[in-house]
Amino acid sequence: MFQIPEYKSPDFTQKIFMDAPNAAAVAVEIPGVAPENFHSTSMFPEYFKVGGTWRLATGSRTDCVPVIRPDGSIDVKEFRRLAVGEQVVVGRIDDGSEGIYLHAGGFSSSARTAGSDSFAFRNGRSRETSFADDYEKLISLLKQDRDGGHIVWVLGPAAIFDRNSRKAMEYIVNSGYCHALFGGNAVATHDLEGAMFNTALGQDLDTGINIPNGHYHHLDLLNRVRRSGSIKQAIADYDIDDGLISACVKNDVPFVLAGSIRDDGPLPEVERSSDDVQDKMREHTCRATTIVCLATQLHTIATGNLTPSYVETEDGIRPVFIFAIDVSEFVLNKLRDRGTLEVTTIVSNIQDFLFKVTTILKG
Repeated sequence: MFQIPEYKSPDFTQKIFMDAPNAAAVAVEIPGVAPENFHSTSMFPEYFKVGGTWRLATGSRTDCVPVIRPDGSIDVKEFRRLAVGEQVVVGRIDDGSEGIYLHAGGFSSSARTAGSDSFAFRNGRSRETSFADDYEKLISLLKQDRDGGHIVWVLGPAAIFDRNSRKAMEYIVNSGYCHALFGGNAVATHDLEGAMFNTALGQDLDTGINIPNGHYHHLDLLNRVRRSGSIKQAIADYDIDDGLISACVKNDVPFVLAGSIRDDGPLPEVERSSDDVQDKMREHTCRATTIVCLATQLHTIATGNLTPSYVETEDGIRPVFIFAIDVSEFVLNKLRDRGTLEVTTIVSNIQDFLFKVTTILKG
């Protein structure tokens, strides 16, 4: 059974930490502009010495700035959210000597066993890799986090282009394995199109055959939902009772739909301001314990950038686990190259992945 790695805090009784000064800070003078020599956060846990005490930054994430609150705690903010007078930590030496410490080894463990070779074949992640252990790890996390964690699913529309994959996502939501959903206009549009017309982008969900005038279906769906005024009201107006979005509404699972330039419609709930989308996603990424990303490169990378590498729970500090699944090795390698700590990539067709995951969960 997969075990969540134990976090090992720094030993702040060491001389370098005891002798270190408090972290330097400079007040913000212009809204949204950090002072020169600002410190930029990473995906690793970072500590700052304030009032003689080393404090862990909460919700730390890549490319933000740490702000010292009046009570001495550390907030992590995007540049655009900086307010005049806030005390931003300055300094770019993070070995502890200047009151800033980046703790890269908190969750470290060696994957190699004693006596194993330094050189070995098939150490990468490709379509030839066996992902059996990764499925076991994911299933274990979903079961552990269903009641005590915060599980976020990030979906591209490929996850709902097939009846069985729609049913799989519906089961995942109904069974409590999803606490928040991220996607774009297309995910919700085509899922609701499937419920209303049994098509996705005009193709029959069962046969994949293009239906006559089927290319109108998603537009008719969008128009009807906009007439209803909201997704929730449209589900009631048209008696929609199956699929991913219906399950989210029924189970009060929040969804964040990010707009784009190419959107049709869009649906009323689609956020067209990137700042607003970022804020709403952050509400969940800063609480997330496990994140599963399916067939969506841009949404996956965006989520990874917004997600801390760790989260503080009642049981202490634990890593946030991100799973990214795609048929393209390039997309998955791009995510891994961005520095996310606990990312597991699986090369798979999304429908096959969802079938396997739900089959194991149903046990």
